[in-house]
Amino acid sequence: MFNPQFLLLFLLFLSFLFIIPSPKHLQISLPDELDDVALFRRATLAALDAVSAKSRSSPKIAFLFLTNTDLHFAPLWEVFFRGRHRGLYNIYVHADPSAAVAHPGGVFDGRFIAAKKTQRASPTLISAARRLLATALLDDPANSYFALVSQHCIPLHSFTYMYDFLFRHPVPGPRLPSSLPLYRSFIEVSSIKPKLWDRYAARGKDVMLPEVPFNRFRAGSQFFTVTRQHAEVVVRDRRLWRKFKLPCYNMISCYPEEHYFPTLLSMEDPDGCTGYTLTRVNWTGSVGGHPHTYGAAELSPLLIHQLRQSNSTAYSFMFARKFSPDCLQPLLRLANLIFTD
Repeated sequence: MFNPQFLLLFLLFLSFLFIIPSPKHLQISLPDELDDVALFRRATLAALDAVSAKSRSSPKIAFLFLTNTDLHFAPLWEVFFRGRHRGLYNIYVHADPSAAVAHPGGVFDGRFIAAKKTQRASPTLISAARRLLATALLDDPANSYFALVSQHCIPLHSFTYMYDFLFRHPVPGPRLPSSLPLYRSFIEVSSIKPKLWDRYAARGKDVMLPEVPFNRFRAGSQFFTVTRQHAEVVVRDRRLWRKFKLPCYNMISCYPEEHYFPTLLSMEDPDGCTGYTLTRVNWTGSVGGHPHTYGAAELSPLLIHQLRQSNSTAYSFMFARKFSPDCLQPLLRLANLIFTD
């Protein structure tokens, strides 16, 4: 017969296996973390010397591509960047090394950065975005806005329109109070998203304390366009990162990449954030937490016009997602319409 004490211990062991779930999302290894810390430290120190250098050249937009598949819309982006804009932008690509992403050449030639493996709904996406920001900060002191996009994103306006929107007509709309900065980050910041508490408590009810109380926890789109000042805030941060990199136990509610950036920037500089993103997403009929993916049959001049429109008359969306790879040829046929503003 079994010893009752042994049987009790065995059943207790089984309960831990089945009742307490183990984290299944990809975690960041110590070597990867140390690599990032070194990169972020270099970017932070370089930022101290960037002010005088930046003033000697025109401000640039850093386009940060975060991908784990081929850049199917590279030919469309080639058309977008074509013209007399070469000194006004830089491109950086973080491609998951486990995905064997093809290098499309052209404007993307030599623009792939040292990358690490990523996984949706995990801190690895935060690290990848921070890696892109740090690399862009180090690479060119003239990088003044940083636009994070994915391989599924397309531009909705010409480069000239976008550049003028960001630099020549900053934060359009009613006259801003003098206390607000002239240039602000376009990042969604929301405290009223559904199931926000579940996402906050995904690592455990009190795990985010004391650094992030629930009333300071924010949600927003994973994709943003931030100022250089805010890019520096992101790569300099250690305090909030220590919380957001922790593993989740409620996997259904774990989307750290949608919370870290809006929480950090709203805590550090709420007046410097517009509260909205420049990337249009259609959540109608979403599946598995993914937004609607447009197919080739849906593309038309009317759709482009509708995607540009926001709820405000003060601004237009600059990017849209998601689009399937078969949209490339129809989009190229619409390029004259898209890039004529």
